[in-house]
Amino acid sequence: MDTPPHLNMYEEYRQLAADIRAAQSRMAEVRAEASSDDDLITAVVGSSGELVELRLDSRIYRAPDSAQLAADITDVVHRAAELARQETFSILSGYLPPDATPETADLRADPMLHELDRQLTGEGR
Repeated sequence: MDTPPHLNMYEEYRQLAADIRAAQSRMAEVRAEASSDDDLITAVVGSSGELVELRLDSRIYRAPDSAQLAADITDVVHRAAELARQETFSILSGYLPPDATPETADLRADPMLHELDRQLTGEGR
């Protein structure tokens, strides 16, 4: 006996949602690290680019230029965030259109899950 098409579709949606939730768990574990060229500043960020850890070598205090220090820290955090974006993109790339890039894709899984749930329950019809 054949399975009704709507049950197959339901199972496909359910499996896709489970796969995306598994990807979400992997994304939660993403940690990207970048350091300044002189290795005096190191930033670690999570998958969304949020700063998780900042390490400053005590030698940074030898040059008391706070504006330059702030610019250097900002640069290192941005580099770490770009690495995190690349890693997150690689986790989600199988669920994105073929022409998606890390710069153009929405790398949050929640909107995908919301849309799957909406389609599964028939909202918006």
